[in-house]
Amino acid sequence: MRTKIGGVLLLGLTFALTGTLAAQQQKPDDIPDAPSATRPIPPPEPPSARQAAQDDLPDSPPPVDSQGNSVTSGSRDLPHSTSDSTTSTPPPPMPPVTTVPAGSVPKDLESGQDTGFIIRTTTNLVLVPVMVKDRDGRLVGGLQPKDISLLEDGKPQVLKFFTSDPFPLSVAVVIDTGMPDVGLKKVQETLSALQAAFSQFDEVGVYTYSTTVGRVEDFTSVPKELTVALNQVKMYSGENNGPPVTSGPLGPQGPIINGNPIDAPVTPISTPPKVSHVLNDAILLAARDLSKRDRSRRKIIFVISDGREQGSTASYKDTLKVLQTQNITVYAVGVEGAAIPIYDRLQRVHLPKTGKFLGYSDILPKYVSATGGGTVFDGLTSADMERVYAQAIGDARNQYTLGYTSKPGIGGYRQIDVIVKRPDVKVYARDGYYPLPSPR
Repeated sequence: MRTKIGGVLLLGLTFALTGTLAAQQQKPDDIPDAPSATRPIPPPEPPSARQAAQDDLPDSPPPVDSQGNSVTSGSRDLPHSTSDSTTSTPPPPMPPVTTVPAGSVPKDLESGQDTGFIIRTTTNLVLVPVMVKDRDGRLVGGLQPKDISLLEDGKPQVLKFFTSDPFPLSVAVVIDTGMPDVGLKKVQETLSALQAAFSQFDEVGVYTYSTTVGRVEDFTSVPKELTVALNQVKMYSGENNGPPVTSGPLGPQGPIINGNPIDAPVTPISTPPKVSHVLNDAILLAARDLSKRDRSRRKIIFVISDGREQGSTASYKDTLKVLQTQNITVYAVGVEGAAIPIYDRLQRVHLPKTGKFLGYSDILPKYVSATGGGTVFDGLTSADMERVYAQAIGDARNQYTLGYTSKPGIGGYRQIDVIVKRPDVKVYARDGYYPLPSPR
């Protein structure tokens, strides 16, 4: 019996040792061999057909619950959270709301965001310089908007702008070089005082005229350039006094013996040169140049002349229209005949000839009155002219400026009336203006 039991045990132990040795000798499939210097690493096996088919399938969307909330793999088996839970899932965002077609709303230039529809209207801001003086000719200060009423074509206007602050000036100085030489010499002696009347904030252009118009200096605020221009004007000569010489020993013809010219068989006929004083053309050129200056400046034309007008291409009416359209005021110093006090009343004196008018004997008061420049200053002597330079420029700088809005480009000439509620004062303002056309 013992022999049978021992044989069975020996046989079982033999089978157990044999299985252990076989398991140790067999290599597992999932453990790669260690790299060897003599044997290269084999390439990886290609995936099976089933695995490749699974990789080609699109990703399936994550599962969601009954309310549309995504459910992760870890929370599929969890019960739904109750209302008393401390955390809740936020609602989905609202879709964008579009009320107008895309691209129809303008965008802000700086931020690039839509700013909504913009309605544009065009208005015309009319600025009216107003000078108020008392009975002694002194400027009246301290006025308030309630003290001044402004009417356009008889209708009261609401003031949108009111100030008594001085403005920088853009001044076109127009000098008559066709006046008698004695009068021009008087003007040339006072040009240094004229330059001293301007401030460092003003800009000045210089023009001359006689039979033609010349621009001596464009608008400049540099004192040296203005000095050079005025020194150039000092070199000009005016007309000779007396009638022109057409015959006799001092005439333009050559030498004569017994009444017969030596160089020509026929006596030449000498005619006096055609006299012209193109004041209208000079003011028109200065007005056109002033229209290009900055609108923040007060624009004036300062004329030094005897006031004669004859032979201009431009008429007084057309020139005045440009002045009233561009809000330009004319100030003037009358020299020679225009300095006589009686000339201030003769504002419409024409020089007639066979039913036609040759020109005006003194047109300066017409320009000054229509543009609100006050009166023509008298320059009888050099001392008078030096005094009135500072006074005229000071009047132009220190004025009240009224502003109101009006429709642009509708109708023609518009009448302006300024009423100051103060006794014994005189108001100087332009009679009216022509509105600029509406921008397209």
